[in-house]
This record gives sequence, C-alpha cells and structure tokens, in this order.
Amino acid sequence: MLRLSLSATALCLIIAVAPAGALETGKSFDLPCPFGDCQAGMALAYLGEFSIPTGEMVDGIEFGGISGLDFDASTGRYIAICDDRSEKGPARFYELAIDADASGIKGVTVAKTVTLKDRNGEAFAAKTVDPESVRIGSEGLYWSSEGDAKAGIAPFVHLAGRDGTFLREFKLPDGFAPTADKTSGIRNNNAFESMTLLPSGDLLVALEAALYQDGPAATLVSGSLARVIRYNPKSGEPTAQYVYPVSPIPQAPAKENGWNDNGLPELLALDDHRLLAVERGFAEDFGSSIKLFMTDLEGATDVSSIPSLAAADKRVVPLRKSELLDLRAVGLVPDNIEALTFAKGSDGTDLLILASDNNFNASQKTQFYAFRVLNRP
Repeated sequence: MLRLSLSATALCLIIAVAPAGALETGKSFDLPCPFGDCQAGMALAYLGEFSIPTGEMVDGIEFGGISGLDFDASTGRYIAICDDRSEKGPARFYELAIDADASGIKGVTVAKTVTLKDRNGEAFAAKTVDPESVRIGSEGLYWSSEGDAKAGIAPFVHLAGRDGTFLREFKLPDGFAPTADKTSGIRNNNAFESMTLLPSGDLLVALEAALYQDGPAATLVSGSLARVIRYNPKSGEPTAQYVYPVSPIPQAPAKENGWNDNGLPELLALDDHRLLAVERGFAEDFGSSIKLFMTDLEGATDVSSIPSLAAADKRVVPLRKSELLDLRAVGLVPDNIEALTFAKGSDGTDLLILASDNNFNASQKTQFYAFRVLNRP
C-alpha cells in the first residue's frame, strides 16, 4: 500500500510490505482464568499486520526505532517514540494515523514529527539520550530514556508538553545510577524500557533486566529480576518498587557463542493492579521470540527498602504472571516488538496494537500487529 505525501506537516509517504505469516485473521486466543480468577479473563482476535521497510524517510530523517506507542483518544491518533539517540536526527516522537478496525489493519501514516527538548529547551545532543517508552497523561507526555551505562549516563523519566518541551524530571531512586565497576546500577541497554499509567494515575516504570546488585540478566537456564518503580506523577517521587520475574531466554542461538537475550520491553495497564507485559527474546540466526503475559501487582512485595535482591534477608514476592500469547507459537514471525497500546478503531472496535523497533537495520522492519480485544479485565 502506498500513501502519498501531501506536505511537510501533512501525512507522509509510507510503504507497506505484505506479510507472509501463517496465521489467519479472525483467529482468537484467550486466557480464561488467570491466577484462577475467571473474572479477570482476557481474549484477543488477530486482525493482521502492516509493516514498513527500513529506509523510509520522513521529514528528511530515516523513519524507525519505534520503542513506545500510546493511543490518544482525544485525536484518534497515536504517539510513537523513536529510540534514535539524536544521531540520525534529533531525539523525537511521531504522531501516527493507524487505519485499523474490525476488518483489519490497512495503513500507517506519519502526521507529524516532534523534537524532544532538554531542560534548556534545546534538542538533545547526540548520544546523551535513549528514548524508549511514552504514555499520554493529563499533564502531557511521560517518556523514559534508558541512559547509557557504558558512558555513565543515568536513565530518566521526563514529563514533556505536546510540543516536546521539557516540563519536569522524575526522581531516580538510589541504586539505579550506573557505576563504572558494575557493582550496582543499571546494565547497559537494560534500563527504563517499560512504562504505563494506571487508571488511578500512578506511573509505573520498569527495567528490562535486573540491576547489577539484584542478580544476573536472563540466561538460557535462569530468569532475571527486573524492578518496577511506582511514581506519584504529580510530585515525580517514587512511592514503591516491585519485582517483575523475567523468564529465561526461550531460544538458544545456532552458534555456541551467538548472541541471545530476554527482557521486558513494555508494560500496559489493564486496571489498577493487572498489567500486560511483553517479553522479548532474541537468538542470533533465529530472530525474536515475543510473548504476552498478564501480570499482577496484587500481593507483590514493596522492595524499595531492599538495596540488593540478591542479598535480601526477607521474603520477596514478585509480580504474578500468566502467559496470554506466544506470537511465534501461533504462526506469526514477529520482529523486535517493543511497544503496545490499547486503542479504538475507526469503527469503535477495541484494539490492541503492537509495534516493533527496527533498530534502523536493513534486515528488519517496523512492524505493526493489530488484535481485537474481545474481553479484558
């Protein structure tokens, strides 16, 4: 499908690649009684895929790197944050129009590109920021930067205006800043990947994998303990921390020393304690393994007073989780899925949209999956 460019501020050209997946549209999947609670059941029906090849240009800058996505009910459009570290262009987010309804997903167009600003009102300098997640709130846009542990740059959460202007920064809890000796703090490329707003208004921000002092990153035989910070969005102060148990890496690489990992790239609130979680695994020469889980804060331990989970001397209860959907297991071939949001289709259909980060890699693509939400808590 071809969308024609109208002007620099109008809808920009996007070309789709027809998918060759084995999954037929309309196929449904359900989790009837997660954690034994049949009132919390969830069901989805597959509506299709729309993909954009790497290399498409928007406003003179290569399009891609979609790491966070949120639906704006006031406009019917989507905010998609790009994880370009101000190298291909200024750190930015896009306003997207996604043509999806009960009949399927038919198109994605870019309506606007907005530059994110630092506290001085300037575009971020190259390699000083790594945008990863975005959520729309009553005060503006909450967005996270993963930081850069190798360069000693801490992760952060900012509140920005719709024009990208800096409004305020949230407090980083103790123990999260990177350290040169790796005795504590974030792992490189495993920091503030996930973010969601609860209906109550609280903001959750999660790591992709464990802090150094909390234990290892995921391996083929063991998982990882990723902290989830609960923030008061008005004050920017952290009020609690929880533990999300990332699963072991689901697939070994073909070569013995090949790259593989598994982490938590996004969360999405279902209600004030239930969430959807995306786990994104990768194995060299195999590709991505994407699983959706329902996870639950209820009964989870507040670990904000525990400096090291690996050395904890008291009982810690992590978030519960129950698998909802394994995209590869149902016949899809997912790329690097890092974003998801609930949305309304053009016909009022309740949707769940997933999007991938193509890493600006010619062998990858920006991929959108659409599901109809048949039932949810």
